[in-house]
Amino acid sequence: MQNFPKLLSSQIAFDIARMILDGFDKHYRLFRHSSQNARRHFERMNWKEAQHEARERIAFYDRRVQECVHSLEDEYQEGDLTDSVWREVKLHYIGLLTDHRQPELAETFFNSVCCNILHRTYFHNDFIFVRPALSTEYIESAEGIPAYRVYYPAQDGLATTLMRMVTNFQLDCAFAHLERDVAQVEARLRMVLGRGALEANHQIQVLSSLFYRNKGAYIVGKIINGNHESPFVIPVLHTRSGSLVLDTVLTDTNLITLLFSFTRAYFMVDMEVPSAYVQFVRSMLPNKPRSEIYTILGLQKQGKALFYRDFLHHLRHSSDSFAVAPGIRGLVMVVFALPSFPYVFKAIKDSFPPPKETTPALVKEKYLLVKYHDRVGRMADTLEYSNVAFPRSRFSEDLLAELKQVAPSLVEEDQDQIIIRHLYIERRMTPLNIWLTEAEAAGDEAAIEHGVREYGNAIKDLVAANIFPGDMLYKNFGVTRQGRVVFYDYDEIEYISDCNFRTIPLPRNEEDEMAAEPWYHVGKNDVFPEQFGVFLLGNPKVRQYFMKHHADLLTAAYWQQRKLRIVDGLLEDVFPYPQEIRFSYQPSSNPTTAQAA
Repeated sequence: MQNFPKLLSSQIAFDIARMILDGFDKHYRLFRHSSQNARRHFERMNWKEAQHEARERIAFYDRRVQECVHSLEDEYQEGDLTDSVWREVKLHYIGLLTDHRQPELAETFFNSVCCNILHRTYFHNDFIFVRPALSTEYIESAEGIPAYRVYYPAQDGLATTLMRMVTNFQLDCAFAHLERDVAQVEARLRMVLGRGALEANHQIQVLSSLFYRNKGAYIVGKIINGNHESPFVIPVLHTRSGSLVLDTVLTDTNLITLLFSFTRAYFMVDMEVPSAYVQFVRSMLPNKPRSEIYTILGLQKQGKALFYRDFLHHLRHSSDSFAVAPGIRGLVMVVFALPSFPYVFKAIKDSFPPPKETTPALVKEKYLLVKYHDRVGRMADTLEYSNVAFPRSRFSEDLLAELKQVAPSLVEEDQDQIIIRHLYIERRMTPLNIWLTEAEAAGDEAAIEHGVREYGNAIKDLVAANIFPGDMLYKNFGVTRQGRVVFYDYDEIEYISDCNFRTIPLPRNEEDEMAAEPWYHVGKNDVFPEQFGVFLLGNPKVRQYFMKHHADLLTAAYWQQRKLRIVDGLLEDVFPYPQEIRFSYQPSSNPTTAQAA
């Protein structure tokens, strides 16, 4: 019998495990309730309430973790919580998760609670879930909970199948011209897949819940023919009159990837078995990590946990060293990277030289603002971590010296580890200034024009989201693998509605004209768009394409007009797919609406 584990005997350990799981179940119950509300908000066109609920949901997880931590601290004395008790807590917890429908999320919740109580020396698999203990494979089939519906177009014809697919969601509002919309979807699918392709024994699988974000609802599915799968997404929007339309159908994997991009707000999706939804989406987008899929579905803590596991796995299977990231050094952050890993690590410096007038606390507030704000595909999401341990042997001496010099309060050396007390991690992109320099060196004018046009488009999308970048230098924007320009430096962002856009007054006399400093009063939030060209358009080629596509950004009138629309409650529609692939309908633009899809 000595080969069998000792029977679990601690009642305290079982009670703690039960308390933590009860805390998670409360969290996920509220999470699902919020996601279910998204349907009602969409049906009633309550856009402000929808965005408010989406922002509120982001904070749910941390609130439930803190509630659970406080309950444990109130219930038990420190002396009761011995190492043997904590080991048993984990084992009891595993037993409680045997028939659970969100075991991977519950494990992460357990880790979050424990990491708020235990010292980091306990962060290993004896006490927390460094590796997952339960499989999420086949949960939905074992429980009889279908994550997706299945349709066979060969039986009833594609048009009838599509009609049934849409109406099965039973939205409580009427379509304007559903037959016409379905005909357009059918024509587009046949054009992409081939006219006769869907007459054979094809199968269409569609996730059972709609994906809601801002003013859009999305039908997510795929067409299966043997081993070949063709993903598709159908956006559902409201017309100006309030009826529904199918706006387009996305079949290009690149466009679907952008829909699920790390630069966009999280979806609201009602999922009883989230692992099944993640698996389905990953079958559509096999190159997208599971961590990013969990995150875009609103389960960002699970995304963080999986990302960190992937990171640790990468460290074990690589040998290169962390070094200062290429590009112009920032005044606020020290940024470093591992060449073989497609992310950058950003630590806030302890103090900032002029002209920066901010503090580390204010910088954190700006990054939190972005986390809760609609990123409209133009601001990178960030993963925020505390007490991250790195192997000392993997840090270059230059990087370690810089960290100790500019951020000594964040750096701790513990034997063979470097501990960074607070850290942001972002997807690595090519800084736009480097992109433009390399394009010019290669004589690639098309690339220069693309970069400049995308830069202006990014700023205009940010304006639509009521965001003024503040520091608009090219080094603060990056180019993604899809060639999109994304903003990633948030320490100076402001709301457009808080800015005062002005035209530079004409000089009163020659003395004013020759003055080295402005002779007119400049308020804290005053912005003079005509000055942007001084900092942005020194390169003749860049200037040529900027003036061709975005000369309006240099006029105070453009910014004043956009601000007025925002203040009046009319924000511009921003779509996560190109305008040219839309069908003929236009989205709602009544004065109470926020951003569209």
